[in-house]
Amino acid sequence: MDITRLTRTYKSAKRLQQIVNVSLRYGFGQIIDQIHLGRYIPFKKRLKSFGVWPALKGPTVPERLRMAFAELGPTFIKLAQLLSSRPDLITVQFANEFKKLQDEVPPFPAQEAKRIIEEEIKLPLNNIFSYFGDTLAAASIAQVHKATLLDGSNVVVKVQRPDIREQIESDINILSTIARLLDKYVPESRFFNPTGIVAEFSRTVRKEMDFVEEARNCCRFRRNFEDSPDVYIPKIYSEYATERVLVMDMIEGVRIDDIAVIDMIGLDRKRLAKIGVNAYFKQILEDGFFHADPHPGNIFAMSNGMIAFVDFGIVGRVSDELKETMANTFLALLEKDFDRLIDQYVEMGIVPDDIDIDAFRRDFKADLADFLEPLYGLTLKEINFAQYLDTVTHLAIKHNLKIPSDLLLIDKAMLILENIGRQLDPDFDFIAAAEPYASKLARRKYSPSRLYEGARKNIAEIGDFAFLFPRQMKQIIKKTLKDDIQIKMFHVNLPEFIKDMDRSSNRIAFALIVSAMLISSAIMHATKVPPIIFGISLFGISAFGFAFLLGIWLIISIIRSGRL
Repeated sequence: MDITRLTRTYKSAKRLQQIVNVSLRYGFGQIIDQIHLGRYIPFKKRLKSFGVWPALKGPTVPERLRMAFAELGPTFIKLAQLLSSRPDLITVQFANEFKKLQDEVPPFPAQEAKRIIEEEIKLPLNNIFSYFGDTLAAASIAQVHKATLLDGSNVVVKVQRPDIREQIESDINILSTIARLLDKYVPESRFFNPTGIVAEFSRTVRKEMDFVEEARNCCRFRRNFEDSPDVYIPKIYSEYATERVLVMDMIEGVRIDDIAVIDMIGLDRKRLAKIGVNAYFKQILEDGFFHADPHPGNIFAMSNGMIAFVDFGIVGRVSDELKETMANTFLALLEKDFDRLIDQYVEMGIVPDDIDIDAFRRDFKADLADFLEPLYGLTLKEINFAQYLDTVTHLAIKHNLKIPSDLLLIDKAMLILENIGRQLDPDFDFIAAAEPYASKLARRKYSPSRLYEGARKNIAEIGDFAFLFPRQMKQIIKKTLKDDIQIKMFHVNLPEFIKDMDRSSNRIAFALIVSAMLISSAIMHATKVPPIIFGISLFGISAFGFAFLLGIWLIISIIRSGRL
C-alpha cells in the first residue's frame, strides 16, 4: 500500500526506479528483494540473478553505501552528512566513511537566482542591489552570490536551488517508506532504527532549508557576541530574509585552515586558535547555543585579527544540566580525578532501563580505565582532547548508552575545532582553554541563587505530590473494589515470533501440497489415467509440470529470504 501510494506520480516512480538501480549497481540487490521492491528491478537483471545476488568484491559495505549516496544526489548526501555525526545509530565504520562525502555541486544560472530573488522579495532586482555578481560558492541546497546594496553595503546573497524543496520532500517520502519496509521485512535493521533516522533527518534538513530560521539563529549569535572584540557575526538584512533568500554582510577574510595566506597577511596563528576555541567554549558552556557545523569553510580569519562565523543552518542547544555535567567532566580531567570523570560520563548518557546498573558501571569503568591508564604520565598539552572525547563517546556507544544528539554534535564540533587549533598552533592546549569556563560554571552550581532555585523546585514538587497522591490512591482503591484494574503486557519479540511461525507453517503447507501433487501425478501415470499421449497420462504430466514450477517458486522464495 505504501509503495502504491508513493508511486502514483510519474516523478516518484521514476525516482524510486533510479534508487533501486543505483542500489543494485552497488551490490544491495538482496536488500531490495527482501523489502519487496523487486518489481522495480529490470526484468533482465531479475532473470540473470534468479533471486541470488552475488556479493561485490573490493569496496566494503560502508564504502559502497557512501558511493551510492553520492550518486543519488543532494538528499542522500545530506543524510550521510547527518549520519556521520551519529556513530551511536549506524556504527563507527559507517560514520567514518560518510564523513568523506562533500556536497559541492555545479551552480545553477545567475539569471535563475535573480528570478527567485524577485519572486521571494517582491521587488525588482535593481530596487535592491546596485550590483549582483556571479556565483561565489555552490552547495546542494543553495548557492551564494556577491552583491552590493543601493546604500553601498557589500553583501552576500544566499539563494535556494530551484525545485530543491520538492526534490527533498519527495526523497524524504521515499526514504520513509523504505525505512518502514526495512523495519517490517529486515528485522536486523531495527538495530539502526531506520524510521528514527529518517525522522531526525527530515527535521534537520527542513530546518536547514528554512532561511528565516537561519536568520533567527544568526541574529541570536550576533547578540551573544555583540560585546566581543575578537568574534564577528555577520549582520542579517531582515527585510530581505525569506524561506529561500538570505542577505547578509560580506565577510572579507580567508578560510581558517588556509595557513599559507594567514601567514602571508601577518596574522598571529596562536591568537586565532585561542579566539576560535574560546568562542566555542562560550557558545557551549555559557550560552547553551552553538554553531553545529564548524568545518573550515564556515570559519574565516579577517585581516583585523577577528574570526568570523557563517552558515547558521545547523545549531545545537545545551541544557543547564548538560552544561554542568560537561563542566564537571573538564574539571575532573584537569584534576585527573578519573573516578569522578567516570561518574560524569555515566550521567551524560541515558542508561537503558533493562540493564544491571552495578554490572554496567563495573564494566564501563574497566573499559575506561584501560583507556585512561596511559594519560597518567602526560601533561595537559600532550593529551589529544579530541581523540580522548571521541574514544569515550565510542565507549558509551559500546555500552548502549543513548547519547543525546546535541552531545554528539558537540563531540563532532570539538573534533573539528581541535584539529583546526592544532593546525594553527601545534602547541595549543585545548583542555586548559576550557578551564575558566568550566570553573565558572561549576562555581555557579553552588551559588546561593542556584541552591535557592533548586530548593524551591523540590519543595514545589513535594507539594504537588502531597496534593495529588491521596486523590490517585482513592482512584486506585475504587478501581480495585470494582475489579476494574487493567494490566497491559507486551512481549518484545512475540509479534516477530508469530510472523516467523506463520511463514514457516505456510511454507510447510505449501511443500505438502507440492508433494501431494507429485504423488498424484505418479499415480496417474502408473494407472494410465486417460487421455494418454505417447504412453504418458496427460493429467499426470500436467500435474507434474505444475508441481515442478511451484517447487521451484518455493525454493527461490526461500533463497531470497536469506534463511536456508
